[in-house]
Amino acid sequence: IFGSLGALASTIGGVMYMHSYTGGTLCLSLGLGMILYTMFVWWRDVIRESTYEGYHTSVVQVGLRYGMILFIVSEVMFFVAFFWAFFHSSLAPTVEIGAIWPPKGIDVLDPWGIPFLNTLILLSSGA
Repeated sequence: IFGSLGALASTIGGVMYMHSYTGGTLCLSLGLGMILYTMFVWWRDVIRESTYEGYHTSVVQVGLRYGMILFIVSEVMFFVAFFWAFFHSSLAPTVEIGAIWPPKGIDVLDPWGIPFLNTLILLSSGA
């Protein structure tokens, strides 16, 4: 609950800060502090449970591995769905957007400019 309230406070504080409302910086800082405190306490407890109390048996370790694998699979599926929707819209544009891609009135970025540079930086950081 504390971490969720921190996420809410940081979101509201971020919006307030970007729109120059009074107290936006304080709310954003408070929310980020709450999130960092939650992360610190969470990982402190995980380290205590595994190192000092010996609760991370082989069954727990397998469960943690499965959890991480499922998280990675869910992220992969998110990007598959995102690009699937993009390619579906671009290869078979609907009548509602004028049956053309990109829709009329949308200015398209040059793909060989900044997007290409960002892709190179992303791929090289993975290497």
